[in-house]
Amino acid sequence: MVKYMAEKINLDALIPREDLETITCVQRGRKKDTVSISDLLSDSFFLLNIYKPDFQRETTEWDYEKIGSFVDSFIGYELIPAIILWQSSGGNVFVIDGAHRLSSLIAWLNDDYGDGILSRKFYDGNIPEEQLLIANKARKYIEKKIGSYHQYKNALTNPDIYDQSVVKKARLLSNAAIQLQWVEGDVSSAEKSFFNINQKAAPINPTEMDLIKSRKKANCITARAIMRMGMGHKYWEKFEEEIQSQIEELSKEVFELMFLPKLATPIKTLDVPMCGKHNSNSLTLIYEFVNICNSGHEFSPVDATGEETIWCLKNVRRIARLINSNHPSSLGLHPLVYFYARNGSFRLSAFYAFATFVIDLEKRKKKNFFIKHRKDFEKIYYSNSSLVQVIARKNRSALAGMKNVSNFFFEILNKLDLGIQADEVVNEIRKQSEFSYLSETSHEWTLFQEVPTDFSNYQKSEVFITEALSKAPCCKICGGILHKNAISIDHIERKQDGGKAIIENAQLTHPYCNTGVKN
Repeated sequence: MVKYMAEKINLDALIPREDLETITCVQRGRKKDTVSISDLLSDSFFLLNIYKPDFQRETTEWDYEKIGSFVDSFIGYELIPAIILWQSSGGNVFVIDGAHRLSSLIAWLNDDYGDGILSRKFYDGNIPEEQLLIANKARKYIEKKIGSYHQYKNALTNPDIYDQSVVKKARLLSNAAIQLQWVEGDVSSAEKSFFNINQKAAPINPTEMDLIKSRKKANCITARAIMRMGMGHKYWEKFEEEIQSQIEELSKEVFELMFLPKLATPIKTLDVPMCGKHNSNSLTLIYEFVNICNSGHEFSPVDATGEETIWCLKNVRRIARLINSNHPSSLGLHPLVYFYARNGSFRLSAFYAFATFVIDLEKRKKKNFFIKHRKDFEKIYYSNSSLVQVIARKNRSALAGMKNVSNFFFEILNKLDLGIQADEVVNEIRKQSEFSYLSETSHEWTLFQEVPTDFSNYQKSEVFITEALSKAPCCKICGGILHKNAISIDHIERKQDGGKAIIENAQLTHPYCNTGVKN
């Protein structure tokens, strides 16, 4: 039986971000030894003056079971590791280690699991629907398992109407506290401590480290803006207002191109997003896609005005539109054909590869060449999609192998253009020294020690996808499968040739097939 995985809760708003180097005229004050309940209520002096470094990972890694377990430990006086803080010369207090622990308590005390007063202010009232649903689930779970903070508070004023075990815990809470430790030294000491502590607790991968150390570069600002649709902490807040507005508008548009419509599993519709389900791990995908779209450009160490960020965002939008959108330039690559496995799981290596491929198609002015052979290309690729992962593994990563995968795709087109039959194309490519290792591949098999009696979500998805794609509408010009985000209504007889806007003269096509091929 598969264990149900609780959704992760977005607590990122509960401790705001700030630049470690921010300086004000305030002098250093005395340091607290512990933090208690009164310090973490929404209007407390302490909570109003604590921050996370602006480069810290989002506080979105705990599910409601883990949050509930931690709050229960706090209520029960169990041993809790100290929170590590640093105070800037301006008086701002930064959480160096313990942001999830502190945020979990703040969430419980202020009834804010990503949807309360603090979160609504942080997101300007525009909280995503999915976040609201998960927050409500968290609240119900914690109230059932532990009880709300207000229940414990009421137990002190009305002890007769509560179970005595609840009253006892409520009394103990009045003295409950978490130990604080302080990092001494300047801003470089604080940053060094942050990296040392976090690398030991949960190692920061190279992409995350790049995002942190290059956080003022345009590509890093772009990735973070897209991640939250231009909402949340504004890494671009020092730019002029007009620039800020453009960044927020562009990032929202790119987010929608990449992650809408929302993915639900098991898959029961062909209307899936380009990049799978958006979650706390999506930042790496977004950042790598941003870099693919801006390949070859050397970004300035600091984008001082925001102009470079706007330029970067427009490049990303242009490529996202090219891949799958209703923009006239769009090739309308159907995600389930190109970026997902047959069981409905999103394939990162395939997405990176096709992003590179469409960029190459545009640079080499080969879009029409692709359209010419697209119908057979889709059949060949869909039957041999596992080869993308084989090529990626040969190059040790999806990113390192994407150029070779793009070359593989061009070889498919070249062989088709030579008149080789679709079912012989891959065998012909395997004869080339560059791709000879592909002959060692075999079909993907799922091995079971014990065959289950219930269908998994992956199996349910595969059954639907196989059936639905066989009946999916296709472009009347190139024969490729159509996706809801990239459909154009074309005149069979062109308007300039006298074609009328009547049903009999209409056909479904990809946007580019309509505007870039036919015209």
